[in-house]
Amino acid sequence: MSGLTIGRVAAKTGVKVPTIRYYEQVGLMPEPERSAGNQRVYDGQAVKRLSFIAHARQLGFSLEQIRQLLNLADAPHQTCEQANKIAQQHLREIESRMKRLRSLKKELLNMVDVCRVNGTIADCRVIETLADHGKCLSVEH
Repeated sequence: MSGLTIGRVAAKTGVKVPTIRYYEQVGLMPEPERSAGNQRVYDGQAVKRLSFIAHARQLGFSLEQIRQLLNLADAPHQTCEQANKIAQQHLREIESRMKRLRSLKKELLNMVDVCRVNGTIADCRVIETLADHGKCLSVEH
């Protein structure tokens, strides 16, 4: 699998070419070797690393969390305690986000239901609530 162009790596991993270049710029991906024609040339390790990054992004990990996980992956003989802590922290962030989204859903459902009953913009709960945050069911947004 050695000697892959950036386009082939993009096709294999589903990561767009500009994103691969960005990951190189921010240090998540090492700078690849260059061909005689100055094209980037990637090997199997680069494809594996990029696949790791892409999967972590799909799971919502931040670039900093991915950087930490990659550093751990580069030292395979240490315990997985730190990787587990990063994943647990990410899980807590997702649960918090889900709680906020449930609250937003409840508020939007209330706005839509009330607005369906009232027929005019003058009495529209959507417009009224958006204009005055204090009229929300929960001010915890």
